[in-house]
Amino acid sequence: MGLFVFFICVALLVLGYAVYGRLAERIYGVEPDAPMPCVRNPDGVDYVPLPVWKVFLIQLLNIAGLGPVVGAVSGCLFGPVALLWIVLGCILAGAMHDFLAAVMSAERNGANLPELVGENLGETARCVMRFVCIFLLLMVGVVFTLLPAGMLGGMFGGVSVMVWTCIILGYYFLATILPIQTIIGRIYPVFGALFLFMAGGLLVMLPLSGHEILPDLNLLENLHPKGIPVWPMLFVTIACGAISGFHATQSPLMVRCLPQMRDCRRVFYGAMVVEGLVALVWAAVGLSLRDVILEGGQTMAQLTLGNPSAAVYAACRELLGPVGGMIGVLGVVVLAITSGDTAMRSCRLMVADVVRLPQVSVVRRLALAVPLFVAVLIISQIDFSVIWRYFGWGNQTLSCFTLWTIAVCLRSRGRCALIALFPALFMTCMCTTFLLHAPECGIQLNLTLSTVIGCVVMAGCLLAFIFTGKQHSANGAE
Repeated sequence: MGLFVFFICVALLVLGYAVYGRLAERIYGVEPDAPMPCVRNPDGVDYVPLPVWKVFLIQLLNIAGLGPVVGAVSGCLFGPVALLWIVLGCILAGAMHDFLAAVMSAERNGANLPELVGENLGETARCVMRFVCIFLLLMVGVVFTLLPAGMLGGMFGGVSVMVWTCIILGYYFLATILPIQTIIGRIYPVFGALFLFMAGGLLVMLPLSGHEILPDLNLLENLHPKGIPVWPMLFVTIACGAISGFHATQSPLMVRCLPQMRDCRRVFYGAMVVEGLVALVWAAVGLSLRDVILEGGQTMAQLTLGNPSAAVYAACRELLGPVGGMIGVLGVVVLAITSGDTAMRSCRLMVADVVRLPQVSVVRRLALAVPLFVAVLIISQIDFSVIWRYFGWGNQTLSCFTLWTIAVCLRSRGRCALIALFPALFMTCMCTTFLLHAPECGIQLNLTLSTVIGCVVMAGCLLAFIFTGKQHSANGAE
């Protein structure tokens, strides 16, 4: 029964790409032959035409950080409801969010997310989003340096974590300043091979392992060992496998390298669906191998939240053997590094928008990159738990702004905005509730009160959307 349910979830994701992705494409009114940024103004640095398969692979690795692995394994603490959130969140929110944000960027010469927000939500929102996005990307750079450095330090005891940190930051710096085809365009196929081995190997070996697949399918049962409530915690714990605002900051990188608009759905909606599949695999692994992951007397929460590499290695070793386990963990390290490098590259480009500094000259790229990496070094000195505490909430809040931006854009084009409006309302309520209730955020209001306030904020946003829509219609009539 469990294996049947798992493949139903896989089929729904594939069907979501074929049906809902095409519906989103038609609702927006994507023009398949519209000229793309890299064709209109190639610069040999950021606007570089690349083959579609390479653009897809880079986009997938850009967005698939540790979230679809660690987030999914941690999210399965809440029980099989995690599978439902991954499937529905990915199809109805995350993939649509990534795809339409990319199309909007493509129509505006590869504009970054703050510029899209400003165009649709106003100048104040633009300024706020510039600060939020740049700070979030710097945090991504820190998180995706410290976590893989810690994993590599644990795997290779002869090299200290500090050395691995310096090596990773050195790679990030080169990937940030060099033309995109120089490093990222060349080594991502190798990284992709590790990624596919990890995900594909687990997918093949899980049914053959002898373990019962998804032994408990009670969606109403919360399995979290500490009794942490599913609402709203699950929806922040599992972000990248369902919906993540970080993705919208990454899409412009590949928008600037995609030769044809007709391939946008395949690349951006498709990459998110594949990430959802990866999260689905890891959630199934976590739910099916709870006893293996709990080996050694530690609770699953301690392993997944305190030392995620231990849970990942335990699962990979059980399914793939000792060598396969090592390769599986390296695949997780790759996911982190291939999001950290492009996060810093996106950060450079967003700062360039703010200071209006063209980036063709390597001197100008260095002028922005050096201060950014100094900032990363400073932030990395903060207690990691403090950084991580607000990272998940900030990431999901960013997705709220992106969804509202898409909804307003669809309305301004005379299109049906409901495909973005409904997930925008849900995520607004969830993020508000999480901020007010979650212990790690410091406010810690009662869950019921937090939810009521979240609903009030959601209703206020809906009324503002309706009111501004009427104003827009009245101004258009005049």
